[in-house]
Amino acid sequence: MVSRRGRVFDPRVVLVRVFVYLALLGVIAVSLFPIYFALTTSLKPTREAFTSPPTWIFTPTLEHHRFIWFETPFPRYLVNTLVITIGTVLLSIPLGCMAAYYLARYRSRPIQILLFSLLAVRAFPRILLLVPFFLLARAAELYDTHVLIILIIVAFNQPFAIWLMRGFFLDLPRELPEAAMIDGCSSLGAFLRVVLPVVRPGVLTAALFTFLFAYNEFLYCLILTGSNAKPLSVAIAQYGAEKIEYWSWSAAGAVGILAPIVLLIGVMQRHLVKGLTFGAIRG
Repeated sequence: MVSRRGRVFDPRVVLVRVFVYLALLGVIAVSLFPIYFALTTSLKPTREAFTSPPTWIFTPTLEHHRFIWFETPFPRYLVNTLVITIGTVLLSIPLGCMAAYYLARYRSRPIQILLFSLLAVRAFPRILLLVPFFLLARAAELYDTHVLIILIIVAFNQPFAIWLMRGFFLDLPRELPEAAMIDGCSSLGAFLRVVLPVVRPGVLTAALFTFLFAYNEFLYCLILTGSNAKPLSVAIAQYGAEKIEYWSWSAAGAVGILAPIVLLIGVMQRHLVKGLTFGAIRG
């Protein structure tokens, strides 16, 4: 069949596209349903939160959110989480950028061995280092501090950050920093003034993933923090208990945890797409 614009119309292609779109809609619905359930549970009155069958039409209330934000230490846990995540990004990304740039410019057998050693560190079971880290934290008097959690997350995140940013630096023409050095820039000046602005989408992408990894860290935060540096990922567990009110508070806390991430991804979406497609199309 031929359409009005002269294009060949194939019903089989249309059916395939419809099937693909329906499958994608199904995947999206399954993925978003837990978020929808948590949001509606946090907005329902306590008596209607867990009725069977579920109540689909209800009068929303912000009582559970008010309780979480104004009558519990939830804001302090959010501050702890932001301190840990922002500190991790500020320490991990500069170190990762410099290491990735060096590993991308110089290619030799020792460099390859180092790169695969970084992969081994990333694949190493983190739970095996839990007891040594706990003993070191006690000996160094760093237990229940932001600095300890930041250093641990940076140590485990560096292999990922280096491998990710190395791919962006590999796509950068070697002649670009060399031309800047010929014009009078030092090696560090060429890196800061020429290289980094070009690969900025990639750096922002690595920063976003680093932020998400630090934001969701649970295991080490559970064991190595007490009351002073406890983040949201650990604190949210205390709102779940036998009483039905606790589950409504837990749902409100889950929405509170999710909100900063949704905001961040919404702001960084344009840079994230640029970073993920950086170097994919070459002239």
